Amino acid sequence: MSVKSFATTLLSLPAMFAATAAPAADLPVKAPAVAPAAEMPFFFVNDNRLTYAYEVTAAEPGLANKTAKQTYAFTHFDVWAYGTNLANLMLTKSDRADPASPCPVLQPSGCAGATEFFGLIRSTFGFNQIFDTKAFTVGPLRNVSFEVGAEGQTKNEFLAPSKRALVAGLQFAFDLPYKGFIDIAPLVYKEWNHNAFLTSAFVAPVAPGIPDGNLEFRPTWAVEVNYYMDLGFLPENLQDFAISGRAGWYGARGTGTTTAQVPLAVQPPTAVELNSEPIRLTFDASKAIWGAKYSHFADVWVAYRFWQNKYGLDHNVAPACTAPATNRSCTESSLYSGITVKF
Repeated sequence: MSVKSFATTLLSLPAMFAATAAPAADLPVKAPAVAPAAEMPFFFVNDNRLTYAYEVTAAEPGLANKTAKQTYAFTHFDVWAYGTNLANLMLTKSDRADPASPCPVLQPSGCAGATEFFGLIRSTFGFNQIFDTKAFTVGPLRNVSFEVGAEGQTKNEFLAPSKRALVAGLQFAFDLPYKGFIDIAPLVYKEWNHNAFLTSAFVAPVAPGIPDGNLEFRPTWAVEVNYYMDLGFLPENLQDFAISGRAGWYGARGTGTTTAQVPLAVQPPTAVELNSEPIRLTFDASKAIWGAKYSHFADVWVAYRFWQNKYGLDHNVAPACTAPATNRSCTESSLYSGITVKF
């Protein structure tokens, strides 16, 4: 039964009960009162969580050394009649190996670590719900949805990035064993950003107009994958563990500027970017301590992160990635862990 037809049935129940409870016309007795039907909630799921995480050996393009990062995050997820909404807001603090502005990246001594803000929104609109059908549920395929989203990022480092991005496409939602799922979303991706090196202070204009550091990349393709599965095959006393992960591939999106203003040697073409957390092992601490009623109220987890061609910079070509002093800093491979609390 669809959400729409289920709600219609609930609303019709008082009339049905009133009709069956009415007495005969020659018996003037008062009919029993009928309680009103419970109103359907607008959000079937409304989930809010806070996370603290520590990454051991993060990398940033141009850095001579790896940097440790602390992240504070707020995540909201909800489900309503026609789809889902996800919002993730993160504040990340680097150690001194990743210096804040105005310190240059290769001379970080004595400088405070940089602070970064990143925000992401994704919304889906399910075809099964929109068209009141089950046509998009076939075998393990649970639904097909239209997906839209946006991203924003800024950091108080010398480059002064100011990322804004939009995505739109489809999401294919599949079921996995043990109450699991995997979502695969082919998308169109469009990004705007900023680079302090691409200003008149560093690049002499070779055509009318002065470079101002603003970048506008051409639209490209993207594929985002998310999965989650409880480890239900483990013995009962070990079923407090789950695995999850994500991966995002983002196609090459040009240089973000014209070669007439900025030579390719300064701003080489971008490459396919892979930003992933292939696996996260989560321990449901609240369930283990207080029982199933408190499942996932407090999760402790450890994960592995792999980020190739970070920010689209080609790790084989871009000077920030290939210079000997940068230590191949456009590839991030790191363990990190954290705790997530539901409220």
